[in-house]
Amino acid sequence: MTMKGMGNTLLENPALRACLKVQSNEGVLVRRIEPTSDAHSVLKEGDVIVSLDDVRVGCEGTVPFRTNEHIAFRYLISQKFAGDVAELGIIRAGNFMKVQVALNPRVHLVPYYIDGDQPSYLIIAGFVFTPLSEPLIDEECEDSIGLKLLAKAHYSLAKFKGEQIVVLSQVLANEVNIGYEDMSNQQVLKFNGTRIKNSGHLAHLVDSCKDKYLVFEFEDNYVAVLERETASGASSSILKVYGIPSERSSDLLEPYVDSLGDNQAIDQDFGDSPVSNLQIGIVSLFWA
Repeated sequence: MTMKGMGNTLLENPALRACLKVQSNEGVLVRRIEPTSDAHSVLKEGDVIVSLDDVRVGCEGTVPFRTNEHIAFRYLISQKFAGDVAELGIIRAGNFMKVQVALNPRVHLVPYYIDGDQPSYLIIAGFVFTPLSEPLIDEECEDSIGLKLLAKAHYSLAKFKGEQIVVLSQVLANEVNIGYEDMSNQQVLKFNGTRIKNSGHLAHLVDSCKDKYLVFEFEDNYVAVLERETASGASSSILKVYGIPSERSSDLLEPYVDSLGDNQAIDQDFGDSPVSNLQIGIVSLFWA
């Protein structure tokens, strides 16, 4: 059974229950936990949830509801508010224990809505970078976005809070970016060899760059190279020609803070989670 924010396996099969050392007809198996979930530091893959706030969870994934009736156990979560804490009874390697898990909104790799008055954007020598979002997808046609980005938007998991899929939305044509003007809606993966975490990180990397060239690496091995000083000198005139007041949105004017820090996820391929409906996992426990 798969529900919003949680992928689990029902334990209706007696052999599966026996293998997991579950003695009675109860529980659902945790298959995966999203890294950004509050449950990630509490639960483990292979845990069996047998109760929620002392209400028994059956092996078919239901809880008692009214007289002689049962309902999917996500009903208990629907009665909670963001920030509430749920007590889970779990079986881990045959041992029963209780754990506390905070319930907070799910961290979406591709947000459904845009916070603030305008989308986040960064313009570098006519290259317009912006985080991939559902409003952007809705505005563009599917052929323009491409199946790979659509698949990531719908199925990939955020590996850390603050992660974004940053795309080159379009190129404002100018002699400095000649040859690149037809590029659009392509995910930028690296800048001068450093994997990009989000739009703020990209802005920080560009601002602090002292190299002769600005090298952008995109999905499918596309590369764009600009001469740094030439690109910097052309930016103001490009903005003037296209009537754009600022090279970046207000959120990128703030000093960059690395929310990832020394987290091990820095070595992972951001935005490249396996595309599978069945690997959604517990995400902030059931909140979408």
